[in-house]
Amino acid sequence: MKQHSRRYNTAAGLRDIKKRYGVPEAVQILKAFPDTKFDETIEVVMSLGIDPRHSDQQVRGTVSLPHGTGKSVRILVFAEGEAAEQARAAGAEFVGAADLAKKIEGGWSDFDIAIAPPGMMKVVGKLGKVLGPQGKMPSPKSGTVTDDVAKAVSEFKAGKIEYRNDKGGNVAAPVGRKSFQYEQIVENVEAFLNHIKAAKPPGAKGGYIRKAVLTTTMNPGILLAV
Repeated sequence: MKQHSRRYNTAAGLRDIKKRYGVPEAVQILKAFPDTKFDETIEVVMSLGIDPRHSDQQVRGTVSLPHGTGKSVRILVFAEGEAAEQARAAGAEFVGAADLAKKIEGGWSDFDIAIAPPGMMKVVGKLGKVLGPQGKMPSPKSGTVTDDVAKAVSEFKAGKIEYRNDKGGNVAAPVGRKSFQYEQIVENVEAFLNHIKAAKPPGAKGGYIRKAVLTTTMNPGILLAV
């Protein structure tokens, strides 16, 4: 049986494991958890009533959080010419075309998000087997295949996040840091929950959101009433 630390047990005692809390109360509890030696990431994890085997029941997209995630993201843009200059000006760390594709094929993956205009997909398409499993393949559904690469870079730098369901029908996303102000966390969590509610796929039948949990990197989860 796994033994938890005294700090974890103290945190666990602050919430009722069987109770579902409204977002404001859940965030109050989360903020009361003992601090760790680093600024923990706050995450929302949701179990959805979908069948991921069917294409019309996929839950995938992007959402802009009001206060960002507190994490700096490294963005790669496949672009040439003026689009490449615009991407650099917007803050992209890596910009290129065939040279970057070759580097990625060689095993390099030191970036978080890849963006490309439709015209560059002839270069990017062959990277599907490499970037797909990492969740980094540019896609129109995630807003990472776009003619306006500079806008996309700016949005992701400002706190836009990408999400997608896993094979079990679960969706998880970072929604801030424990050091954020109480109101900032509440607004970010509610923005994400409302977005997922509105993203219910047409093929999903019956109960859509089965369970939602608010948690931090090193602390127990708090059930949410959604």
